Amino acid sequence: MTMLETDICVIGGGSGGLSVAAGASQMGARVVLFEGHKMGGDCLNYGCVPSKALLAAAKLAYHDPRMAAMGITAKKTVNMAEVKAHIEDVIAGIAPHDSVERFSGLGVKVIEANAGFTGHRTVTGGGYTVKAKYVVVATGSSPFVPPVSGLAETPYYTNETIFTLSDVPKHLIIMGGGPIGIEMAQAWRRLGAAVTIVEAASSIMRRDEPRLVAILRQQLTQEGINIIESTAISHVTGQDGDITVTLDKETTGDKKTTDTLNGSHLLVAVGRQPNLHGLDLEQAGIAYTRTGITTDNRLRSSNRRVFAIGDVSGRQQFTHIAGYHAGIAIRNMLFRLPARIDDSLVPWVTYTDPELAHVGMTMDMATAAGHNPIQLITPLAENDRARAERRTEGMIIAVTNKKGRILGASILAPHAGEMIGTWAVAITAKASIKTMASHIAPYPTYGEASKRTAGAFYTPKLFSPRVKRLVRFMLKWF
Repeated sequence: MTMLETDICVIGGGSGGLSVAAGASQMGARVVLFEGHKMGGDCLNYGCVPSKALLAAAKLAYHDPRMAAMGITAKKTVNMAEVKAHIEDVIAGIAPHDSVERFSGLGVKVIEANAGFTGHRTVTGGGYTVKAKYVVVATGSSPFVPPVSGLAETPYYTNETIFTLSDVPKHLIIMGGGPIGIEMAQAWRRLGAAVTIVEAASSIMRRDEPRLVAILRQQLTQEGINIIESTAISHVTGQDGDITVTLDKETTGDKKTTDTLNGSHLLVAVGRQPNLHGLDLEQAGIAYTRTGITTDNRLRSSNRRVFAIGDVSGRQQFTHIAGYHAGIAIRNMLFRLPARIDDSLVPWVTYTDPELAHVGMTMDMATAAGHNPIQLITPLAENDRARAERRTEGMIIAVTNKKGRILGASILAPHAGEMIGTWAVAITAKASIKTMASHIAPYPTYGEASKRTAGAFYTPKLFSPRVKRLVRFMLKWF
């Protein structure tokens, strides 16, 4: 067993762990990084990157009905082998940035093995025992597979395996109507599969603004996706190409109705669970639950020399959150600054078409927090760029307090993921809605809809009878 002493030991080479390793090493710290699987983690290999590559291909394959209204006709075919090659090429293009070679070049000691704690600041793996001043656990999460009867004996896919499909499924059944399930539903439907989403809750995408979810649901239904809500899958049986699921649908009272659904493939997308196995957290005095390692708002565990970042910390599960956490941890470890996280600043995007994005509070959240909020709404039908592109199926909903401080925003639009950034900056800066309303937006852009939404805060006062009387008086005497 080789002994090493270092300043920071990072367990996990995903987005958060790599950010800590790169940043700390370039700032002069000695860093050891353990990664037992693939550098880049879930995001590069199974999540963000391959899913967005698949969505991009599906968008091109989709015979958009708006094309005919613009005088364009097209016949498109799908070559799944080429689609897979496209996904693999995108991953391969990004992989060098996350590679062992790059991090070794940055001065990081990379050990390609899993690791576990053997003491409060001691980690062992791959023939090495590492004693560190600080340890950062960044092991991420894995797909949660629910204890559904028959599932263990039946072929199924998760986000880690769905991209291995060599052919478009005849009928893909998706268990779960969250972001992963919804994105994959639209992607595979546009590539030619019949798709059914089964969601146990009363609504798909239940974390997002209900009015926007309703519009997105209508869009998905129009594309031919079958959405079944308030229904649980209680039993699964079958083999490759022939899957049967038993559906238990909630009805009035405590009654349930049972039905069956046949498909060719099953995708399980009901959530994720933290990767805690093999860490031996008890050896380091680290408290944890089934949702992840317990941390304070500085991301310190119960062992103050151990930080947990990203999905394993039991907080919001987004790649950009892992990167944000990395910065918080670095400031605490290297500069002894009491940097703290602020979950109210977290934007998220579901990359459907149109995209669904959110940051801050919804109207219901703001009301529950006692803000007595104001809701500002602009349908995309009132935006000239959206009309020109015949993409008027979305809207912007912003929430402020009575004084005009921006509390949150939700957007359903073709480029909502890009548009939400402006609102995120405003919330981070604790800006007034006046800031959003007074900036000059290029015309015609989707971003102009954000300015119009902000301006709606002043409409009741600006066009009030009192202002009209004042204007008439000013024009009469001056």
